[in-house]
Amino acid sequence: MPQPDPHAQQSRPGVFTVRTPRVVAARRLHRRRDRDETGRFLAEGPQAVREALRTGAVAEVFATADAVARYPELTAGASLVDDAAMQALADTVQPQGLVAVCEQRDVPLAAALDRGPRLLAVCVDIRDPGNAGTVLRTADAAGATAVVFAGDSVDPYNGKAVRSSAGSLFHVDVVRARDAAATVAALRAAGVQVLAADGYGETDLFDLATLDRPTAWLFGSEAHGLPKELEADRRVRVPLYGGAESLNLAAAAAVCLYTSAKALRRQL
Repeated sequence: MPQPDPHAQQSRPGVFTVRTPRVVAARRLHRRRDRDETGRFLAEGPQAVREALRTGAVAEVFATADAVARYPELTAGASLVDDAAMQALADTVQPQGLVAVCEQRDVPLAAALDRGPRLLAVCVDIRDPGNAGTVLRTADAAGATAVVFAGDSVDPYNGKAVRSSAGSLFHVDVVRARDAAATVAALRAAGVQVLAADGYGETDLFDLATLDRPTAWLFGSEAHGLPKELEADRRVRVPLYGGAESLNLAAAAAVCLYTSAKALRRQL
């Protein structure tokens, strides 16, 4: 006797499966090529979906029956999917039953600068999506209004980057700029001082007296740091008082951004 196909389309009335065309189209957004072509990405989990809905970035929500029961405020009008479809849509081993298809939130650098930002983070050639998401989250928490991904940086709409941002992706201007040098020039032209986080920098972070000015922090790749030819107003080191050789990218970004935030808030 033949066994039933567990993935047969619409195996339960009104419930999408892995073969439902809308699920198939959404699954393709796991690939950067498809994200770039469609201008869309996936946000997984209740926190990300909540922030995406709040900012009007959602095109469609997929939810399991369990998630509909747990998160009724997030699933009104959601497309109901079975567990296998959710597993295919999700990027985690144990999905929480909610995935949203969202519109990408890219903002041109000129538009971000027109808003008169006082604090920005600029990631140059960073490759780790977890670090990208953590910088987004930290920048948002510190009051930065824009995060720039310059040069050959990871896609900020990568699933791991979106998860690591914990919803902060939807709170800040996301700028993607291939030319890091042109980015630095535009920042300077807008009256923003450009500081490079560099473990071998000539200036100690805690001796810096200009942090009360509008500031963009440059953070380099995990393996190679910032390109030497990229000119900043100053290269700034975070002092190390113990035996650690260095800080990782996420920790250094947190220290630099919060030190700037403290100086800027004194003016409020």
